[in-house]
Order: sequence, then structure tokens, then C-alpha cells
Amino acid sequence: MRIHIATDHAGLEFSRTLVDHLTNGGHEVVDHGPTGYDPLDDYPAFCINAALAVARDQAAGTQALGIVFGGSGNGEQIAANKVDGIRAALVWSMDTAILARQHNDANVISIGARQHTVEEAIRYIDAFIAEPFSGDERHVRRIAQLAEWERTGDIAGKGVDVEA
Repeated sequence: MRIHIATDHAGLEFSRTLVDHLTNGGHEVVDHGPTGYDPLDDYPAFCINAALAVARDQAAGTQALGIVFGGSGNGEQIAANKVDGIRAALVWSMDTAILARQHNDANVISIGARQHTVEEAIRYIDAFIAEPFSGDERHVRRIAQLAEWERTGDIAGKGVDVEA
């Protein structure tokens, strides 16, 4: 599987460990940056580029997921979620990693590099990558509603307050 990663300065050292781990696990890793330490770097472009690459790969039929991380993972998740077709989940436990894929078909995971040990983060990432989407009708329906919102700015018949 192709795995796109991005971080900010808070996750730079972890990204190097992660690239080695994922490559040794047989994955093709594409690192969207940064390439060097800058305590004032801005994560949005790195994370958006990783998310764009995931969306493009998936649209082309290539199996791909993304991993973004920073100090807390919050901003990185927000940045990735700005890309159409991306469902980025902030993960802080094994359950959230598994359920992100199982119930939400998340295609990007976001982790706070300052919130977890490297070993914990790698366990969450491995679980996320390994877990398939359940395909349950209720989850498919909900994901379709999110996609409808992205396309149209409404979810027909669901009471979205589009006048606000």
C-alpha cells in the first residue's frame, strides 16, 4: 500500500522512524515534509499535500492511506480534512484507530506526536492500516451523506440548516 505522510517540526524525528517502519513493512512511503527541522514551520501545506495525494491515488484506483501528525494532531487533522474526499480521524487509542477505518472508512489518520510514545503511535498506525472498512449499510449511508455535503452544501431530507 502507498502511505503518504506529513508532519510539522514536532513530529519530524518520529517521521523518520515511521518511514523506516512502514518501508520495512512492505509499504511504499511518500513523505510530504518537512525535510528539515524548523521550529517555525507551518504544517498546513505539508498535510494538505499528503491528503491531496491520498485523494488522487484513491481516485486512480491505487490503494493509499495518509498519516499526518504534529504536537497534538488537531491542526494536522483539520488541514487534511479540508481536502475533498478525505476523512481524517484524530486517533488517541487503539479503539479510535480501529473504528476510524471500520466505521468511518477514514483514509487519513492524525496523531499527536507529543501525546504518545513512538511505540504507541506505531501500534495505532499499524492497526489503522490493517483494519478494513466494515461496509455496513449505516456506515456507507453516513459517509455518502458527508460526500453529498461536500458536493452540494446540503444533505437532502436530513434537515441541514442551509439558510444559516
